[in-house]
Amino acid sequence: MHAVSAVHPVQLIRRHVQVKDTSTILISGDEYVLPPQGRLIVLGAGKAAAAMAQELEKVLEGHIRPEGLVVTKHGHALPLQHLVLLEAGHPVPDQHSVEASRRFLEIAATAGVQDLVILLLSGGASSLLADVPEGSTLEDVQQLFSLLLKSGAGIHEMNIVRKHLSKIKGGWLAQNIYPATLCSLVLSDVVGDDLSVIGSGPAVPDPSTFADTIAILEKYRLLALIPYSLREYLHDGMAGTIPDTPKAGDAVFARVRHYLAGTNHIALEAAADKARSLGYHTQILAADTTGDAHTVAETLIAAARHYQGPRPGCLLMGGETTVQVTGDGKGGRNQQLALAAAIALDGQTGITLLSAGTDGTDGPTNAAGAIVDAYTLKKAASLQLDPQQFLQQQDAWTFFSKAGGLLITGPTQTNVMDLMIVLLT
Repeated sequence: MHAVSAVHPVQLIRRHVQVKDTSTILISGDEYVLPPQGRLIVLGAGKAAAAMAQELEKVLEGHIRPEGLVVTKHGHALPLQHLVLLEAGHPVPDQHSVEASRRFLEIAATAGVQDLVILLLSGGASSLLADVPEGSTLEDVQQLFSLLLKSGAGIHEMNIVRKHLSKIKGGWLAQNIYPATLCSLVLSDVVGDDLSVIGSGPAVPDPSTFADTIAILEKYRLLALIPYSLREYLHDGMAGTIPDTPKAGDAVFARVRHYLAGTNHIALEAAADKARSLGYHTQILAADTTGDAHTVAETLIAAARHYQGPRPGCLLMGGETTVQVTGDGKGGRNQQLALAAAIALDGQTGITLLSAGTDGTDGPTNAAGAIVDAYTLKKAASLQLDPQQFLQQQDAWTFFSKAGGLLITGPTQTNVMDLMIVLLT
């Protein structure tokens, strides 16, 4: 939890935002002066948005206008004093997501040249802010999101598709806020901290195109599976009858600034510091892990088996893996990784692995992830559980709920991808 605490909004907002005087605030050291007729409007979206907004209200007490709006995942709400808070669907959007998007754009349309808009953005915003392309339905969009989530596509690819079926993602929010000044405070949940990918980049120039979107859907054999209305919308975009997302150099980005407040690297360094203080010889293997969860699990266990350093040892890895869902089980990428690791361990003692999401949720489950060691397979055998069968059905949650090992934290109010920790004794 030391790693998660290091990227919690209580720490990050106070580090990046201060009040200088009655008309001036500092964001990461940059001064923003509010004219006498100017307003400070706050918008927030993501799993960490409620906590970010709660802390920002404390820091900017007396400055925030009540017309601001924050949307977070169902079950992640926190009490706010001035801002309106909505909860919406994640990882698949719901009607609340559509309502949040509509209200975001309404508020954005009121922003004038003297106003300052602060956007609090964290992972999950792509689902929490969802709109429905003309000629389609929410059910069409939900089907698309579900197909993408099961396809094995990476977050960069999924968000390219999402941006091109939206009028709020991919820079469109910035266009609606212009000519007001826009500052975004961002918690990164993507490898490489690419601002155009985090939350589908609502205030960032989008380098991707409708052609890229079609190519991604074809790559994962989804184009023929998505609803006809969305397929036609994308083809209209390819034909130029629907404008592509705003690009670099567009005037709407002239008054936009972005501040990266929290990253997986910060969490990893905090975890490493804590491990060293406990006497572990610590090594960060990577902060940019991607790829199939099973492959990453095997790589981690191989690294643990070949570890030659002093003991006790601690190997750390951060990032975000993927799972191509072909079964009908219950779980998430971290639980799937942990189960694959338990199988790779094959009962070897002296190695313990944890894989968990820093947001406290892993897939559509109540767990953040799972912990495995040599005892995991022994317990499974005693219960006559076949770990390979659960792995193939993507049913890791059910496996761990029976054999033990689920890590349940509840919402952490932050979100900087996943942490994988291996302890060696």
